[in-house]
Amino acid sequence: MVVREVAVSSLTIRLDEKLEKDLNALAERQHRSKSELAREILRRRVTIEKFQSLREQLLPYGETAGYLTDEDVFEDIS
Repeated sequence: MVVREVAVSSLTIRLDEKLEKDLNALAERQHRSKSELAREILRRRVTIEKFQSLREQLLPYGETAGYLTDEDVFEDIS
């Protein structure tokens, strides 16, 4: 059995009172830690940013191929 250590770092952020209250309520409702929720939220946001960046890079190629809107893509693959 191979055990791999995962490098972990920490991040300290400041939250205003409302955000802290909302995060606490969400963590309690979902029976999860605030850290777990923050990691998930950050992962999602980073993924969205990567997707948008990739989309911007590929957009000229899509336009050249005749894909001007999302509907054009969906219509072609459906």
